Amino acid sequence: MDDLIREAAQRLADGRLVAFPTETVYGLGADAENEAAIARIYAAKGRPSDHPVIVHVADGANLEYWASHVPVQARRLIDAFWPGPLTLILPRADRVPAAVAGGQDTIGLRCPSHPVAQDLLEAFSQLKGGNAGVAAPSANKFGQVSPTQADHVRAEFVELGDEELLVLEGGASEVGIESTIVDLSRLEEGVGPMILRPGHITADDLSRVLGTEPESLFGLKRQGADQQASENKTGAPRVSGSLKAHYAPRTPLFVLPQAEILQWVAQLPQDQLPIACVVFDAVENPVLPGVEWVLIDSDPKAYARKLYALLRQLDRGGYRRLVFEQPPSSAAWRAINDRLGRAAAAFSK
Repeated sequence: MDDLIREAAQRLADGRLVAFPTETVYGLGADAENEAAIARIYAAKGRPSDHPVIVHVADGANLEYWASHVPVQARRLIDAFWPGPLTLILPRADRVPAAVAGGQDTIGLRCPSHPVAQDLLEAFSQLKGGNAGVAAPSANKFGQVSPTQADHVRAEFVELGDEELLVLEGGASEVGIESTIVDLSRLEEGVGPMILRPGHITADDLSRVLGTEPESLFGLKRQGADQQASENKTGAPRVSGSLKAHYAPRTPLFVLPQAEILQWVAQLPQDQLPIACVVFDAVENPVLPGVEWVLIDSDPKAYARKLYALLRQLDRGGYRRLVFEQPPSSAAWRAINDRLGRAAAAFSK
């Protein structure tokens, strides 16, 4: 692995692409200061050029190299959650290419905890003389299901040969869904910390560190907003995974409450079968031709860990439809509901 890490770091320094494991999902990485390399990420994924990517840095990295200002709130969150599944949105330093931020004046920074990711970032930093970052969105085609295993990455980019893309192995991702994203770029404008993407680190986790509950972009959309909140929402930076339709398999996916699943299934014509129904409890579900009941964990962390791998498995299963039972609406399930809702939005009218 040491030889592979050195090779991967050199490839990054040469402007080439490297896919690597993190605790959340696998990332498709390039030198965050090399605009041509960043363009290769966008081209490989089919990603819109105004959709920013996250810059991954080694533990203990000099954040002032990347951000023009690092507020005390960021320091508190870093001390509590880095390395880990938390991305901070900060004002971008002028030296950092705008391409990595989708043309915005902000930057997303994260320090992943996966040991392979950390080894890669350390080796790359040494090659670059101490300051190095790897721009890395999830290693999948834009809008599709994120990869949580190295084989997922290879299946996603079959058109890229070994010389074009080196894939580092790191086992299955422990968290399984993308990082929580917190915006701290507008504090000087009077806009407090705001969660722009829910994830493994929850609003309660953040509140215990910050001493105040952060606003949530998804909460404003769900609950309605007063005029000031609406202005804050409008001014929020664009971030990864924030489009209405995202994380989607190729097979049409629907999310329904448990009580509606049987009725929905019964109305499907034969030419819409077979289907897979992913539920928490299949004990009382009847045996129906063309319907497979798939059990999934009722613990939100275990559910998140398995979600994307299950979606990929079902996507290859020859089903005409995928139906997921609506998870609980509690805070512990907020990130899961976010991912399933965006995946289903790709197929809603």
